Amino acid sequence: MSVREPDSLTLGDVQEARRRLEGIAVRTPLIRLDDGGTGELYLKLENLQPIRSFKIRGSGNAIAMLGAAAAKSGVYTASAGNMAQGVAWNARRLGIRCSAVVPDGAPRSKLEAIHRLGAETISVPYDEWWNVLITHRYKPLEPAHFIHPVSDTAVMAGNGTIGLEIMEDLPNVNVVLAPYGGGGLSCGIATAVRSLKPEVRVYGCEVETAAPLAAALAAGGPVPFARKASFVDGIGSPTVLPEMWPAASHWLAGALVVSLADVAAAIAHLVRYAAIVAEGAGGAAVAAGLKGLAGPGRYVAVVSGGNIDADVLIPILDGELP
Repeated sequence: MSVREPDSLTLGDVQEARRRLEGIAVRTPLIRLDDGGTGELYLKLENLQPIRSFKIRGSGNAIAMLGAAAAKSGVYTASAGNMAQGVAWNARRLGIRCSAVVPDGAPRSKLEAIHRLGAETISVPYDEWWNVLITHRYKPLEPAHFIHPVSDTAVMAGNGTIGLEIMEDLPNVNVVLAPYGGGGLSCGIATAVRSLKPEVRVYGCEVETAAPLAAALAAGGPVPFARKASFVDGIGSPTVLPEMWPAASHWLAGALVVSLADVAAAIAHLVRYAAIVAEGAGGAAVAAGLKGLAGPGRYVAVVSGGNIDADVLIPILDGELP
């Protein structure tokens, strides 16, 4: 399978991914949130996927595109939790061996879920884990096939199917808010949405402790960002991946940065007013919507996942920062 640059992704790729994902990924609901009267805010509930995360889409499409010979050697990814679960879930479904390189400090609930799905984990320091994303390989696991959690176009195409569903369910949407971790979700969605309706604005949503996209947009290219670990574990990195910059700078309308307190308030709001459990990354997109950071309009916030540890969620519901 030839390697493609992320900015080569097309609407056709996304449409083909949708066909491959029939019977695998759930078509998740789009519901309106009571946002206190600040505007129209809808939620795309990817936390309702079988693994409680959108990652089932990209990993499912990537594995479906593997040839039999490649699949026989097994698959692996580098992930703090949700992508590893997606790859593991799809690998188990097809009887393929699966491993995941995870950073030290990955949430316990996510690691337990990876193991329940039959995959092994290799824990490494964060910098070593990040290097796997940079180099696209972890030699001890070769010749297994590496599925990049961000810049693999097959993964991005799978993620983009969220955009197709949003446009069908809410054709008059003005703004789509997607968490920005590495750009695979936001750029995949933006490729689909803006290919169908170019005037829709798609924003990458970040938290102030890990906002490399905002820094890159301000500098005109990827720059180092002093990332600080927080309870928002599913997004944020030391810099925008160089191969993602052309796609991110082309497709995304900008970066919306929220505080940790904003994210916690959004997570609590979802539980209290919609009975929805979101993890930090999904909470960041909702927080940007609740604050109206993209101006007036009809918003869709992607609730990217619901895998949050109880010892994080309980303090949030008590009005505290974890």
